[in-house]
Order: sequence, then structure tokens, then C-alpha cells
Amino acid sequence: MISLNHISIHFTGENLLDDISFIIADHDRIGLVGKNGAGKSTLLKIIKREISPDNGQIIYSQNTSIGHLPQDMTIESERTVIEEAQTAFDHILKLKVEIDQLTDQLTVCTDYESESYSRLIQRFEESNHLFNLLGGNAMKGETERVLKGLGFLEEDFQRPVNTFSSGWQMRVELAKILLRNPSVILLDEPTNHLDIEAITWLEEWIQNFQGALVVVSHDRAFLDNVTHRTIEISQGKIYDFKSSYSEYIVIREEQLEQQLAAYENQQRQIAQIERFIERFRYKATKARQVQSRIKLLEKMDKIEIDGLDRSSIHFRFPPPPSSGKIVVEIKNLSKKYDNKVVLQNIDFTLVKGEKVAFVGRNGEGKSTLSKIIAAGLDYEGIFRLGYNVKIGYYAQNQSELLDLNKTVYETLDETAKGEIRTRLKSILGSFLFSGEAIEKKVEVLSGGEKARLALAKLLLEPVNLLVLDEPTNHLDMLSKDILKAALLDYSGSMIIVSHDRDFLQGLTHRVIEFKQHHINEYLGDIYDFLSARQIDTLRELDTENKIIQNNQILQQSQNKIEYEKRKAHERKRRKIISEIEKCEEAVFQTDNELAEMEHKLANPAQYQDTINSKDFFNRYDYLKKKSERLMTEWEDLHLMLEELDHSDLTDS
Repeated sequence: MISLNHISIHFTGENLLDDISFIIADHDRIGLVGKNGAGKSTLLKIIKREISPDNGQIIYSQNTSIGHLPQDMTIESERTVIEEAQTAFDHILKLKVEIDQLTDQLTVCTDYESESYSRLIQRFEESNHLFNLLGGNAMKGETERVLKGLGFLEEDFQRPVNTFSSGWQMRVELAKILLRNPSVILLDEPTNHLDIEAITWLEEWIQNFQGALVVVSHDRAFLDNVTHRTIEISQGKIYDFKSSYSEYIVIREEQLEQQLAAYENQQRQIAQIERFIERFRYKATKARQVQSRIKLLEKMDKIEIDGLDRSSIHFRFPPPPSSGKIVVEIKNLSKKYDNKVVLQNIDFTLVKGEKVAFVGRNGEGKSTLSKIIAAGLDYEGIFRLGYNVKIGYYAQNQSELLDLNKTVYETLDETAKGEIRTRLKSILGSFLFSGEAIEKKVEVLSGGEKARLALAKLLLEPVNLLVLDEPTNHLDMLSKDILKAALLDYSGSMIIVSHDRDFLQGLTHRVIEFKQHHINEYLGDIYDFLSARQIDTLRELDTENKIIQNNQILQQSQNKIEYEKRKAHERKRRKIISEIEKCEEAVFQTDNELAEMEHKLANPAQYQDTINSKDFFNRYDYLKKKSERLMTEWEDLHLMLEELDHSDLTDS
């Protein structure tokens, strides 16, 4: 158990964490959430004792061991993958060295009757017993199991760690933490380094883990699968919920609504008391009542509204220019790096307006094909772009490609051309860069800020094909939701590489699975793909004949059900809004005609012949009744819309 008591820490004169307290129990599964920069990573470092708080204390129970995977780290190891992973067993490896040394001594010792030989035998037996007790014989097998679960192939085990990309090096660090099996694991954005297959394997591992977990993640599906408690950091305070992330969202909104209602009720009560005091302050007959109410105000516990930070990016992609019907055409395309084949004889076509997801294990060619399409990477075979296709490309390492020496404003200004240059400050404001922030150097930006800046660059020129490679890495929940809404609203074509199941849900028309140098196509979104494959974890993407033999396929999963409910809700909502618009148009036309008739009634001399007609007054009475009926209908439709939205909120 770890107890955090009145922890505060200040950065640049502001309270990043302000007098927070909570307990991490022995088997807790905590999701730590909040906007980028809220202090989540800092809190993990405080728990790990990497940095000290300005105020407060942390109490650790006896024998607490902590494993911490930071969001980013520099790894410089010349060991092989399996050697580096096995450093997690340092205490067992030292014991093995001791056993080997004792074995050598026993081999050369010939004085079998001596006391020294007896002591050697005793030490050897004790060390062997302890070695077996600590799982020394299972060490190699367990290391290989974890490495394979995190996506390494057997041929990768003997490769030096420093020959892998930073993402794969982070997987080795994660493997070491899992193999150490500490009592508390702290994970900071672990899914940024993993593909869907490795994520689902990690989810299974965590479900069998006996210790406590605190995880920072912006992957809603991952949080829902591994946590049962959510702690939100907002404006220096924490809000603790005994629920998964999706449940927390509903509870938090309900609490805020109740809090707001109680606050408004108290404000009305205070206003009434203050009016009474002001009215009768100077009347002797009311002096006792006035003093009573003054004391009531002084003793009243004032209700305060939680300072929830709702600032977020807001943007829409520019309307795409027209293109030909065929946007991308690929035939018999292959790609290899040196002697390593990545793609072999693949065929792929993207038509106008189509949105496609690329999924599969890391290293299977998703990013490679994206680069061939968007960045001119060399290849063998046939690749054609359609007529007038203009590409907007977000690379997986897009934020790393930014010039660190330029300011935020200069980063956009160097790319922008024409009229758009007059709107750069407005665009940056939409991505939460305003005031002095636009003069910040890129090198001082956080990972989330760099990701937002890279996304802002996509708005500088209208495009009709978006190629996005892991665009959600480093984005907070709200920013991801807004990006998804913008992509749903975007009418151009799109290719998106992502491992975020919640983000991909409902976003694409097709899923392209990359496996063993080839691709397979599935209609629908990510969960349609999962259902078609009859797998609910994607853990066995590379094993064609392994089908889950149970009835809990993903079509019946809560995510799928919720998605269908939201689609049905949106259909009803659009229908009501359409009826409201028709009603408003009818009201407008009716009221215009009534206004003309009333103008004639107000000028009888000018329109005497018209207003004396029986048909005129019949028409006038009809329009008056129609106007009243339409207004009643308009009010009923708005009431239906409010009830629909309220029912959707409470059913969520």
C-alpha cells in the first residue's frame, strides 16, 4: 500500500498538484486521467521517488517494490534483447553465477572427507534450493513468453537492443518490468509503443497480475479493460471514482449537474436572504430576524463548482478539392529493406470518399505503405495516384520532424501560402496556442503540444486524401474525440494507421489487415473486422487457423452495442432536427403572410377592396390558427429533442 498525503508541487509559479491525497491499495487498478500537462506523469515520478514534492509526504508499506515505465526514455544497451530482458532477474542471475562458481570448486576439490568440502556441498545445496524457489529454471521460458507476447519474434532475441527503434526498445523495458513482477506497476502511456495485438496481450497479463497498477493512458478501450478505479487530475485537484473510465465519464457529468443545481439553488436562497436583510436592516421591529439571517449567511457552507478544465482544440478540415473516382491504385507492389521483405505483391485500391484503416502487428508494413503513398518511398510494382489527388500526410514521428529551433508561429508560417497566412493565429488558437504561446520554441513543447502543432499544419492547404499514421499518440481524450469528429465530418478520402480501437470505431468503411508481407480486406470498421475474424482480442492476428470457440464474439460486446445505440440515437436526432427545420420554415412563411395581411389591415383606406373580402378574413383566421399550431408543434419537437438527449445521457 502507498499513501499520498497532502502532496503539492509547483512549476513556473503555478500549482501543478495542490494538496492532493489518496491511497493506492494492494490490488488497485487505477486509471490516471486528465488533459495534457495536468500533472499525470509528474505524479507517477513522485510516487516512484524520482522527484520530490514541495509539500506533503508519501508512506510506503513494508517491502513495496515499484516498476515504472515512463512515456519516453533513452535506452543505450549493447546487450541482445533476451540478455537485456533477463536483467530483470539480476538477483537470480547473481545466484546462478554463485552456483557455477561452487560447481567449479566442487569439481576440483578431492578432499571429500574434509569440513571445507562439507561446507561447499551445503552452500551448493542451499543456493540450488533458493534458485529453484525463485523460479530460476523457469526464467528463460518466462522471458521468452513475455517478449513474444509483446511482439518480438524468436529471431529478434539475439539482436542487440540498440538496433531496434525507440518504440521496440520501450517494449524491452516494459518486458523487464513485467518480469520483475513488482508490487506496484506505474505505466505512462504504454499503448503508444504497442500495436493492437501487444495491447490485448498486455491486458490479459494485467488481469492476472496480483499487485497494484496505476496507468496513464488516453486509450479508452485499454482503460476500460484494465482498470476499475479512475483518478482525474484537473487544475491541480484530483477527483477519485471507484469505476472504469467509461463509467467515470457518466458519473462525473451527473455529479457536475447535481453540483450545479445545488449551487444555483443555494445562490437563490442567498439572494433571498440578502434582499430581506437589505429591506429590513434599519427597521427596529425586524432587527432580531435580520441578525438571525446574517448569522445564517455566515454559517452557511458555500457550495463551489469544481473547476473542470474544458478547454480543447476545435477545428474542421477544409472542404476537399474534387478528385477522380480512383484515388489510389496499387498492383503487384513489393517493398524490402536490404534483404528483409516487408510487402510482397500486394494489390490495393482506394476510391473517392472512402475511409480505410490499416491494422496489424508493428513491422508488418502499415507505415511503409503509408510512406509509399504519401511520402514517395521507393518500391517495386505499380502505384498510381488518381486525377487531382492532393495528400495531407501525418507521419508516425510527425512531431519529431518539426524544427525544434523554430517558434510555433514560424512552424506554420514557413508552410502557409496565400490567403491562409492571414488566418494562422486563428488556426493556432483552435489548437490551444494563443498569446505568448505562439512564440514558444518547438523544443520546449510537450509531446501533446507537438502533436497538436503537427495536426494544425494539415489545415494549411485543402486536401482530398488524408494519410494519418498514429495521429492519436500524445493526444488527450477530449482532443482525440474532437479529431475523430473532424474526420467523421471530412468528406475526402482517408487512410489511417492506428492501434486505438475506440478511436477507430465507426470511423472507416474498410479495414486492411497487414500480415506476413500481404494484406487482407474486411468491410466495415474495427469491430466489424473483429467480428468477421471471430476474435475479440486480435492476439492471434498472425495465426490463421486459431478461432475463438465461444459465444462472446465482439458483435455482442458492450462497445458494439453502445455504438449501435449511438447510431440509432443520431438517426432519431437528425430526424427531429429535420422536422424542426421544416417547422421553422413553415412558421417563417406563415408569419410573413400574416405580416402582409396585418399591414393591409393597418391601412384600410389603401387596401379597402382586399380586406372587405370574405376570403381575406377566412385566410387570415386560417393563418393565425396555423401559426399557433406550428408554434405548438415546434415546442413539442424541441421537447422531444431534449428528452431524447437526456435519455441518451442517462442510458450511457
